[in-house]
Amino acid sequence: MKNLPQIAKKLRADIVKMLYASQSGHPGPSLSCIDILIQIYFGGFLKYDSENANWNERDYLILSKGHAAPALYTVLAEAGFFEKDHLFNLRQTDALLQGHPKNDIRGVEVCTGSLGQGLSVATGLAMGLKIDNKPNKVFSLHGDGELQEGQIWEAVMTAHKYKLGNLVSIIDRNGLQIDGTTKEICDFGDVAEKFESFGWYTLECDGHDFDELSETLEEAIEVQDQPVCVVAHTIKGKGVSFMENQVGWHGKAPNQEQFEQAMSELEI
Repeated sequence: MKNLPQIAKKLRADIVKMLYASQSGHPGPSLSCIDILIQIYFGGFLKYDSENANWNERDYLILSKGHAAPALYTVLAEAGFFEKDHLFNLRQTDALLQGHPKNDIRGVEVCTGSLGQGLSVATGLAMGLKIDNKPNKVFSLHGDGELQEGQIWEAVMTAHKYKLGNLVSIIDRNGLQIDGTTKEICDFGDVAEKFESFGWYTLECDGHDFDELSETLEEAIEVQDQPVCVVAHTIKGKGVSFMENQVGWHGKAPNQEQFEQAMSELEI
């Protein structure tokens, strides 16, 4: 059994190293959702084959909040989809890994970055799998600010209409977005209650507690006749003290002094 907290510490350090090397990117949302991705990939919830990314029996992960690509990249590298050296050329000209996921990267199903579209893609995948009577699961990961996109709610209604029990959508509920708190920008109240009102099965958990994440996802994948929304309560910038709960760390890279402090906090 993999030591998920140890992996999380290592991958948080890799995220900060990537962004320092490129002097560009999104540390806050990447550090916010990394534990969720680690639980899905290394906690036994996602079927995948890193040597055969298009394996017909695989499950699907759609990172709808595409600006958190560094988190996904570190997980894919750890899972063996590509060499770890690629991480530290992030956002460089002709590099494999750019600022948002693109589907020429092994393990990335679809290009994402235009917020709201990921749930439409996940819903379409889930519908197709259901039509073909396939057991594959579809997971999608969203930012809470992303819920302000109208396209999200079109997909929410569609997933309910077609009873997509093979779809699990996880909300990275850190309460912050690029220009303020979600409450200040466009308050949508109780997220779980909203999804439940649209006919979804809803669950809530601490998005940084691996035991809670595991128990919640276990329950989520057992649901058969409803799409599932998991509201994972998180801290933006989790793991680096001066980044935690700070709107300003949504999308900027650390300088040398900040990098050194972050590394001292994340030292394995």
